[in-house]
Amino acid sequence: MKKKDDFSPPCKECGGRCCKYVALEIDKPTNKNGYDQIRWYLAHKNIAVFVDHEKDWYVEFRTDCEKQSDDGLCTIYQERPRICRDYGTEEGLCEYYDSPYFLYFVTIENFEKYLDDKKIDWKYKNLK
Repeated sequence: MKKKDDFSPPCKECGGRCCKYVALEIDKPTNKNGYDQIRWYLAHKNIAVFVDHEKDWYVEFRTDCEKQSDDGLCTIYQERPRICRDYGTEEGLCEYYDSPYFLYFVTIENFEKYLDDKKIDWKYKNLK
């Protein structure tokens, strides 16, 4: 792995994968209400839920950054927001080299299968 000071992110080769979504950390679901909340997220277009390698849960909104050019480069690179400056500052933190996803759910069905495979009781009984 390159040292942090020597690292230059391969944005041009990558196409700026990290600029194609917004992810917000959410509470890990631990009960039926939490599981149902994840199901609700997944009922919407361009929404995913993932667990990262540190086991933190996120809701992901698939949407391109409006400041990304057609070739995947940042058009406001020198003035980009702090979150962009702090992201991918070394090889191990750049999506070009490693997926940020430990688990990735894009549909209600694949989340329900995950719950069923783990033998988690997620279904409400007697729904009206």
